[in-house]
Amino acid sequence: MTPVGAAKKILDTMLGHLGFHVEIEIHEDEEEPCLQIHAPRPELLIGKDGERLDDLQYLVNRVLKKHFPKAVRVRIDCEHYRAIQEDKLNAEVRGAADAVKASGKPFKMRPLNAYYRRLVHNVLVDDTDVESVSPGGDDRLKRIIIRPRGTGGAESQPEATE
Repeated sequence: MTPVGAAKKILDTMLGHLGFHVEIEIHEDEEEPCLQIHAPRPELLIGKDGERLDDLQYLVNRVLKKHFPKAVRVRIDCEHYRAIQEDKLNAEVRGAADAVKASGKPFKMRPLNAYYRRLVHNVLVDDTDVESVSPGGDDRLKRIIIRPRGTGGAESQPEATE
């Protein structure tokens, strides 16, 4: 059995024990395979802001690594929730970057988990006019600041999004 097949079995077993009857599709990707869950009530598996999906993904990958130490990380999605959120976030980041370019003022994004912060950084990595920075801290959710490239320090007061 391949690591991705094992991940599918782990996820299916976990959800079965929790009383969920779902269909799981494997989507192979060069970077990270994805297990796409199709369920009658996806909101129960997604949770608030995708937190249950994050938890399922964490657990499946922990069990998978125990049996396949060299396995790549497997992504867990439900009814394409993550893909939709990523598209929305990409549009939000591009809009914020355009606002920073126009105003010259830093912009503070809403709190994001590590996965989504990485997406923000990747969207802006090739932009020569703006950069994204994550202030330090131990919080699981952190805000990213989008600012004109080359500016820095505590003197820049970003605008809040809310």
